[in-house]
Amino acid sequence: MSRPVRPVLLYANLVSDLAVDLDQREVLRTWAEQAPREVWLLHPGDVLVSPVPVGEEFLAYACALTGVPRESVTVVAMPQAFGAVDAHARHHGAVAGVRSASGGRPVGAVLPTALDASAVALANALGVPLAPYPSAAAAEAALEVTWLLNTKAGFRTAARELGMNLPDGRVCRREEVPGAVRDLLRTHEHVVVKPDRSAGGHGLRFLSAAAGEWTCDDLAPVGGAAGRWVVEERIDVACSVSIQLETGPQGPWPLFSGAMRTDEGSFTGYVSPLTPSLAHAGPPLEKWGRALGGFLAEHGYAGPFSLDAMVSSDGSLFAGESNVRRTATSTPQAMVTRLAATAATAAVTASAGPRDPAWATGTVRAPRPYHFEEAVARLHEDGTAYDPRTGEGVVLYAGMPPDGRTWRYAVIADGHATLARYEAQLHSSWASVP
Repeated sequence: MSRPVRPVLLYANLVSDLAVDLDQREVLRTWAEQAPREVWLLHPGDVLVSPVPVGEEFLAYACALTGVPRESVTVVAMPQAFGAVDAHARHHGAVAGVRSASGGRPVGAVLPTALDASAVALANALGVPLAPYPSAAAAEAALEVTWLLNTKAGFRTAARELGMNLPDGRVCRREEVPGAVRDLLRTHEHVVVKPDRSAGGHGLRFLSAAAGEWTCDDLAPVGGAAGRWVVEERIDVACSVSIQLETGPQGPWPLFSGAMRTDEGSFTGYVSPLTPSLAHAGPPLEKWGRALGGFLAEHGYAGPFSLDAMVSSDGSLFAGESNVRRTATSTPQAMVTRLAATAATAAVTASAGPRDPAWATGTVRAPRPYHFEEAVARLHEDGTAYDPRTGEGVVLYAGMPPDGRTWRYAVIADGHATLARYEAQLHSSWASVP
């Protein structure tokens, strides 16, 4: 997505009803805790509005690596500015808070994590466009297709029309799920049951004929009594892959692709680019992504989106879902791109720094709770810390976790083999008590 010329207000609306119902407080709280990662998108003059506080140590660390003067950016923790729009008083309160915290510094546009009604309301309250749209009104016109394509059912309908290969399945209401499961289990050994609106694997159920009888009461409390669900054959997945693109009036273009790390359907990390063993999935994945981007653009959407897919054990590719927003991979990739450019500029030798690096994200468990500065020091002690001179190493890209132990990291290197060495060294070192 192109950045507006003037400073922007980054609206970290990970707490959004696009991804999951707002009454799912536990999962929303977990997602909100990841909002500090948006500091990697800050440029001088920008303002970040976050649903959770951003630690000063982490902010200074990120600014030092990106070369952005700390005093040139403003970060405001304002949980009341997120979620469903009730919204006039809420967003005028947010505007007052932003203007107070930033000393009245003007912004040129709101740049949200996701296009939702609360982002449009905030842009309207500020009297600025919602990037990359020319106006908040143009963004509001795209809410319907954005809402639709962030559902499993909406995606299945669009994907079928666009010629994607889909798992056998059906869309049904909550009370119809047991019957749909029984029907699909007659022809498939395993099925997966998905809430229509969920992300990151939240609310998935994996079932087989051997599991015995179950009822709707066994489903996650998502979507309410009338909520829609998707019941699909469970693909024998060798690897989950995705492609991130942007689209707009000029049509779609790909940004990056890679393999998702998952645990029982839940997202745990990412590796980009695709390894040689998955290279065959790249062309059809891009073809499907471009088709979906064209569909979105035709319906007025502009901005980032991703397409998730599954590579089966026999090498077949199946489309899974779309995420019409910046995803958990978007900010790390933007960070990697910025750091690679900084390393190239500041290189002390002509060969320093991979120009098109490989990268991965994951979590590492500390042997005891660390403060942020302690965690960074541990990386330097074990020789894995990101080095701007070489453009390689480990970055703690999401700040300090609430428990002080479960740290999200990104590792940047010149290729997959070097990535693997860094990750092995990181996990081995942190497995021992200092």
